Amino acid sequence: MNTPTLPSSRDDCLARDAADPLQPLRAQFDIAEGLIYLDGNSLGVAPRATAARVQQVLRDEWARDLIRSWNTAGWMDLPARIGNKIGRLIGAAPGECLVADSTSLNLYKVLSAALGLAGAAGAAAGARRVIVSERSNFPTDLYIAQSLAKQHGCTLQLVDDAAELPGLLAGLAGRLAVLMLTQVNYRSGARHDMAALGAAAHAAGGLVIWDLAHSAGAIEVDLHRDGADFAVGCGYKYLNGGPGAPAFVWAHPRHAQGFWQPLSGWLGHAAPFRFSPDYQPAPGIARYLCGTPPILSLAALECGVDTVLAAEPLGGMAAVRAKSVALSELFITLAEARCGALGVRLASPREAALRGSQVSLSLAPPLHEAGYAVMQALIARQVIGDFRAGDPARLHAVPHLLRFGFTPLYIGHTQVWDAVHQLQQVLAGGEWRDARFQQQAAVT
Repeated sequence: MNTPTLPSSRDDCLARDAADPLQPLRAQFDIAEGLIYLDGNSLGVAPRATAARVQQVLRDEWARDLIRSWNTAGWMDLPARIGNKIGRLIGAAPGECLVADSTSLNLYKVLSAALGLAGAAGAAAGARRVIVSERSNFPTDLYIAQSLAKQHGCTLQLVDDAAELPGLLAGLAGRLAVLMLTQVNYRSGARHDMAALGAAAHAAGGLVIWDLAHSAGAIEVDLHRDGADFAVGCGYKYLNGGPGAPAFVWAHPRHAQGFWQPLSGWLGHAAPFRFSPDYQPAPGIARYLCGTPPILSLAALECGVDTVLAAEPLGGMAAVRAKSVALSELFITLAEARCGALGVRLASPREAALRGSQVSLSLAPPLHEAGYAVMQALIARQVIGDFRAGDPARLHAVPHLLRFGFTPLYIGHTQVWDAVHQLQQVLAGGEWRDARFQQQAAVT
């Protein structure tokens, strides 16, 4: 990807934003005046349409029409309808993706299914019993994998460096059950090559599961093209579905009916309203449903997904990704130029193709322990990112991080310029030393 010439002044940034075809999409969101929100990689901004839509569901569909709304308002269709919309963002065909439960529960479902398929394929030799992931994967993914590894008699093997993965997978030929990775790392923003790693896992005889929590709505994804077997992801980051929004699940059609997912709830039955005492799985992805859909949350999520789909006539995810690269390249250049001498170091891959839509920074000694306070001081200046703690015993390898997410639907070049200016002021003036910024809250 050819990176365009970066803006050289704030006025240049203003001009770029004025000419940006995606700039009108910012009006979809409810953002306080003067706030620079660079945390959409953790929680997306509320769409303006969401409050009215949820109120409509409360007032008209629930309070007035009550239980009739399962039919008259199409409540039962929401998991599949919204799943199809998300499918347009991840390269899934209609009927392959649906919305249900949380990312953790969906990962449990698909990893169970993948291990069941791997066990069936390797039953003769009992050989395919290794799950591979990376130590820096999001903890819930690792916890779910640890739990299922015990249940299935598998080994969970973790790598510290993603560069180790191709060689490790080749060495596990015939023994690999599942490669389970998050496409964009939640700490560093590093992006895996989905196609290459998928091909390596398949060559070793394994299946591939991708967590798209930091991908869907942020970068171009094509699950079919890149050879994925299963995928999950959340709805509250780049999909702007609201705090704790329902998640999504996808299974390749060749696998969707090959295994009963373990959370075989009533809604995943082939005929839920037959109320049979014996479970018969629904065809295809519908069997990955479990309990009754959370209608209010689904209504909010659909509004969020629609904000991303609004980019389709403006170039779609290709245009979103191109702007994301431009914003993050500008941020890196300015942060190093203005704050490098103050201790700021880039902790994300420098090459844009190796990053998602996030840039992480670390602080060099003697400021390496000050990351949380620096972020709190920055937030007090109306620039919102977040902090992720490193390993105190290995800060050289796993540093504390300041994370900044770039959501092109509501962030422009001028916000990036101003954010780095504020970071420079926080560091140069030492205001992060103020006692009020030292008190660590429960959520960082």
